[in-house]
Amino acid sequence: MEKGGEMFAGIDVAAERHMLARLDDDGMPMGRPTAFAEDAAGYRTLLEALGAPPVLVVMEATGHYWKNLYATLTAAGHDAVLLNPLVARRFQEAQLERTKTDAVDAIALARLGFEKRPAPTRLFDQAAEALRELVRHRDRLRQDFDDRVRQLHRLVDLGFPEFTRYVKGLDSMLATALIAEYPTAAAFARAQPRRLAKLRYDGCHKVGEDLAEALVAAAKRSVGQHHGPVYEMQARHICQDLDLWRRRLKEIEGDIDRLLDAHEIGRLLTSIDGIGPHSAARIIATVGDPARFRSPAAFAAYVGVVPGLRQSGKRTGSRAATSPFGNARLRRALWMAVLSAVRRNDWLKPFYERLRAAGKPPKLALVAAMRKLLHAVYSVARNRKPFTVTTEQARAA
Repeated sequence: MEKGGEMFAGIDVAAERHMLARLDDDGMPMGRPTAFAEDAAGYRTLLEALGAPPVLVVMEATGHYWKNLYATLTAAGHDAVLLNPLVARRFQEAQLERTKTDAVDAIALARLGFEKRPAPTRLFDQAAEALRELVRHRDRLRQDFDDRVRQLHRLVDLGFPEFTRYVKGLDSMLATALIAEYPTAAAFARAQPRRLAKLRYDGCHKVGEDLAEALVAAAKRSVGQHHGPVYEMQARHICQDLDLWRRRLKEIEGDIDRLLDAHEIGRLLTSIDGIGPHSAARIIATVGDPARFRSPAAFAAYVGVVPGLRQSGKRTGSRAATSPFGNARLRRALWMAVLSAVRRNDWLKPFYERLRAAGKPPKLALVAAMRKLLHAVYSVARNRKPFTVTTEQARAA
């Protein structure tokens, strides 16, 4: 940006009350910092203080509190910059600023804008933002679901520990249907095997006579000692929760699939053997457009697929499989994708096998395969064309 009549602003973001500081094109304060509320009147105060656009406005990406501010500023024609709070804190430390107030923080953000001239932040398109919201919602539901399964494990261990010898997964529809009806060993021991055998657990399949008789027999000799109404109530409630969240997760997966089909890059990513709808949705939800990175290597570095050197004391350095930095959640999703791809992918499988034949450890070979998969993702996003195995890729494989 060129100097001359410019204004630089910083906003210290909070839940209900924000703080605005302004600097002129010489870096001098323009009046005292101004507080404004998170409401229509407060936003009018903000826009009036900023005046004619574009003003470079710097703020931290704190929680979700910046989102309405960002939308309002960009709609008014201003250049909004979102900073990692760590970047802002390091800038303040370099300025030897020790005072911590909302006004001081807002001034520091405005000064960072004046001195560093950061590029305005460009957010995802609406479709990618919707995918991001849905994927995050799915993650939260999945975490809640898994937490409930762990709680159910505790109750089963106390009330009927032998149950898991016959029904392996407590997160299954079979398990929750059985435990909701018979929460403890005492309840199973009182059950009629014929009636239990007719219990439907997914709307169509029945428990069956063999499993019913085995569970009743095991319950009668169970070492579980916790059979009271409190344990039964907890088990039933958890099973009801799991059934509800299972339906919600299925609904969200359907919504994600529909959004992905309507998203150009997301749809193209699934043309890569090894990138299914789940992985494609995670990529779009995390980075938007992978081609926004300057190179495939930069994209791989963002994910954290950049081997680094490990050395300690007199120990010889060795190559680490991945960097401790990068987006861990996206890396985990792609790790699962590459585990599948190296078993059946026409070009990743021979690449992985060649590395293993050369003596590379399995994990290091898998990371190299993941990096190659990321290059394919970047290529598809950049070219806006379905994936095809190029001569170079075939030769490298």
